[in-house]
Formats: sequence, structure tokens, C-alpha cells
Amino acid sequence: MDDMSGPHLIRGSVALPEAELAWRFSRSSGPGGQHVNTTDSQVELRFDLAGTEALPEVWKQRALERLADRLVDGVISVRASEHRSQWRNREAAAVRLAAILAEATAPPPRPRRPTRIPRGINERRLREKKQRSETKRGRSGKDWR
Repeated sequence: MDDMSGPHLIRGSVALPEAELAWRFSRSSGPGGQHVNTTDSQVELRFDLAGTEALPEVWKQRALERLADRLVDGVISVRASEHRSQWRNREAAAVRLAAILAEATAPPPRPRRPTRIPRGINERRLREKKQRSETKRGRSGKDWR
């Protein structure tokens, strides 16, 4: 295999395990002219999310839950064919997979603590509302001609 540009980090020190990545190459549509007809530049990268040991268990469960609609038998696949070279498409697919996993394993946002609207803001809103009402009422056609 070509030497990739180092491990693709998901988050923190957790990276995509090279041994668990399954690559598949095929002919790509798109730019490239006659060259495209002879090279397998489209890349499909598959990662067995359900069976991996590389992710912490909490992350794994979170990702399985969030990516449920994208998984086929616990495996997530990513395609890349936007570049003319297979190597660049491999890079693109790995980066895309790392980004998907980073988003899927992120901790849920902290719940919002409801706060009260300050009285001054509410009073200002009502004052402006009343002023607008007066402006519009002044437009009524009683003595307008």
C-alpha cells in the first residue's frame, strides 16, 4: 500500500486504525479523459464500526446510534472520486470518514438552562410595540384626503 499521510485522527489521540480499513477501487466517472478508462481511481473505504476495538465503547455506541441510517450490517462506507489520482481519492475518503466519525462520536451538547427575560428588555419591546401601533393608527384614512 502507498504510504498515507499519517494517521487520520478522529478526536484527541484516537485515530482511524489502518488495519481495520477496507479499500476498494473502481473506474471513476468524471474528469480525466482517456486516462479514466484505464485506471481504478474511484475509492470506496469501508470501516466496520460495530466490530472495531479502536474506539472507546461510549464513542462506539454513540456513533452506532447516530449513524444507524448510514450503516449496512454495522459497516460504514465512504466514496471518493473527485480527484483524478487514486492516491488523492484515498486521502479524501479517509479524511471524510474521520470527519463523519468525529461528528458521530462527539458528546451531546450540554442542556440549555432556561433563563428569565430581563424586565428592561420586555418593557422596551412593549414600548416599541405601542409606538408602532400609534404610527399605524395615525395612518387610518379619517382626515387623510
